[in-house]
Amino acid sequence: MTGSPIAGIPTDGEIAVLGLARSGRAVAALLARGRHAVYASDASSSESIAAAAAGLSGAGISAEAGRHDLERIGRAALVVVSPGIPPTAPPLAAAREMGVQVVSEVEVALRSLNESRVIAVTGTNGKSTTTAMIGSALLELGARAEVAGNIGRPLSEVALLESQPEWIALELSSFQLHDTPSLRPAVGVLTNLSPDHLDRYASANEYYADKARLFRNAAAGSLWVSNADDPDSRRMTDGVPGAHATFSMDARADAWLDAGAGALMLGDDVLMRRGDLALMGKHNVGNALAAALAVIVADGAFTGCEARERIRAALRNFKPLSHRLELLGEFDGVQWVNDSKATNVGATLVALQAMERPTILLLGGRHKGEPYAPLASEIRRTVTRVIAYGEAARLVENELSDVVNVTTLADSFPDVVARAREFARAGDAVLLSPACSSYDMFSSYEERGDRFVQLVTARAAHE
Repeated sequence: MTGSPIAGIPTDGEIAVLGLARSGRAVAALLARGRHAVYASDASSSESIAAAAAGLSGAGISAEAGRHDLERIGRAALVVVSPGIPPTAPPLAAAREMGVQVVSEVEVALRSLNESRVIAVTGTNGKSTTTAMIGSALLELGARAEVAGNIGRPLSEVALLESQPEWIALELSSFQLHDTPSLRPAVGVLTNLSPDHLDRYASANEYYADKARLFRNAAAGSLWVSNADDPDSRRMTDGVPGAHATFSMDARADAWLDAGAGALMLGDDVLMRRGDLALMGKHNVGNALAAALAVIVADGAFTGCEARERIRAALRNFKPLSHRLELLGEFDGVQWVNDSKATNVGATLVALQAMERPTILLLGGRHKGEPYAPLASEIRRTVTRVIAYGEAARLVENELSDVVNVTTLADSFPDVVARAREFARAGDAVLLSPACSSYDMFSSYEERGDRFVQLVTARAAHE
């Protein structure tokens, strides 16, 4: 199917797409459908990337794996970058040297999705769950809605659908926000802020600056939802034009937790009982409050009693996302929890706050520049042993050995799980919440989490 050129995307030159993973493939196809000339490339020559290049070539798109043609990229009319490519990468340096504009895959898709209203979600932790909850609530309300972005489905895949959805719940990482200048969400949601990706950013302030790009096109008519409990979020939203609604787990707000009554509240009204939300941890209460509030402020049609009942039903039926405090089961009296998505210290701290049993914590991977000391108080409360592994193992041991017993392993993930099984006793929990990226042993946090699930459940199946 061939369509019209995408508004704001050059038609008088070639568009260079960097990266041939899922988002790169999708945006290359979207651009080609709009009759834009495309050159797509990836430095990797892995089997999957080579297959992706061959597939695009078969569809008439110029694509290659194993290299980037820097001269060709320097001549491009526009460069579209995948979020996993760091700004220091040679093809981006070539584009900057020649003055070529760089945008995200999300930016291209948004320009194509001019009939859809977007609820955009960013923050350090809780983005994926909040985004998925918003999508579930919109669908429960009968809206034609899609969930996309950093949650795992490229927005360009939504743009390739035959008809545009009414609503899109869109998760945005700091990397995506950096290169998405036209973003004007119907509602923007900021879940929380804490230092992250310090392996890519020079400082927390630089990371926060990219998060603040959510508000770059703020106007008097903008709608925002943010975390009243988080000082950094309050500072970021202070003075931003538009109408602001807040959620809180500690005090009264537009959406808040009445801990004494055990209820999630919308103003004076009970939205649902805490016990009806089938997710571990106080932070997930915050995610639910943020999601409900975002949907309610998005459209007047979502504010009545019937609408609130539908939102309540969506939250009641919501199941934890994979790799996010995912309870795998209890085997021989030991609870196993997969929180592989916790790739920063703040996320692991939230996971520890949710634990109610004596816990063996699996901590490690590729260090991201954050100290592990902020975990100390929660470790003292609930953790009986840390198993430190991967490239960060010695750093974890150095920072936490005065706080808790630390067992240090090298690069065998099956050994990590086996040692956890040896240490665990009935009534304990084993929590994979690494506080690190996965890239020393795995290609993604999903692969790490899937391997953990496999090792845990395979052993349980033989017992």
